[in-house]
Amino acid sequence: MSSNSIGKIFNFTTWGESHGKAIGCVVDGVPSKIPLNDKDLQKYLDKRKPGQSKHTSQRKEADQVEILSGVFEGFTTGHPISLIIMNQDQRSKDYSEIKDIFRPGHADYTYWSKYGIRDYRGGGRSSARETAMRVAAGGIARKVIEHKIKSNFKIIGGLVQIGDSKINYDNWKNDFIEKNDFFCPDQKIINEWEIKITKARKEGTSLGAIIELRCHGIPVGLGEPVYDKLDSDLAKAIMSINAVKGVEIGNGFNSVLESGISNVDEMRIKDSKPVFLTNNNGGILGGISTGQDIIVRFCVKPTSSILSSKKTINTNLKETEISTKGRHDPCVGIRAVPVGEAMMATTLADHCLRFL
Repeated sequence: MSSNSIGKIFNFTTWGESHGKAIGCVVDGVPSKIPLNDKDLQKYLDKRKPGQSKHTSQRKEADQVEILSGVFEGFTTGHPISLIIMNQDQRSKDYSEIKDIFRPGHADYTYWSKYGIRDYRGGGRSSARETAMRVAAGGIARKVIEHKIKSNFKIIGGLVQIGDSKINYDNWKNDFIEKNDFFCPDQKIINEWEIKITKARKEGTSLGAIIELRCHGIPVGLGEPVYDKLDSDLAKAIMSINAVKGVEIGNGFNSVLESGISNVDEMRIKDSKPVFLTNNNGGILGGISTGQDIIVRFCVKPTSSILSSKKTINTNLKETEISTKGRHDPCVGIRAVPVGEAMMATTLADHCLRFL
């Protein structure tokens, strides 16, 4: 397995398995003299960690990050930054009954076919446990972006749909996102979502979700056409997250419902500067940032680990059935919000270092 790194100048490599002793990452390309400590990263990890509500996995992990290198007396040195999180609440026995059975919808079969090894302990390297280190790297990326652009930069992620239940965008409130278990910007839909999640859990099934990411403060000019366009790199970064099956920028797939008249972002001059009248293209044109808010949406499929019995095969290529026990998210899209924010941050940090 050789593709455990992402990024060109700002790049990071993650390591570790779901039920191993620890997970970690090495972040390279970070400029020197940027203030950084564990707390700068921990606040983002605390958003992602499991066991914080009845709507997520009940695995109890503190996700306490430790900086091992690349920081001296509170500032980055310009050298690789090594991070580690010790795993604390592994229950490999939860998976012993299915160690020779492939979970449908998971990467069990493809990993076994490609590498000839079956790490049944929670999926091993393919587990979403790996995304904790992405969130840690994202915390560093935010510091890099702030250091480079020196403006009112902010990334906000929110859950906008669970199953067929969508938020009302007129009710979007950034401040409410941090005040509920769903990272939802619409207070009025919370009760409906709680009912849907509870029903899915009781029925032994799960639900998919859509997350929207908004980034404010990125200047015009980020992106390297034609093959390192900002939107193509964002799409790759987001698609690399476990269970993601679709990414769109701006109006995305809804653009097909528009006409050339309604979908273009008209321009005027205000205070001697160009301004856009709309943002249908999500802050990116021709693969280059426009200076508007960057808008990305991504779809996370329903969690594949469910109690309901499903048809599958085993490592002897015999037909069987499986019911997955253990501690799993009834909607993995909830905890994907901080992961999406992190991957947006790492991509933008990489492009900031290329351009600024």
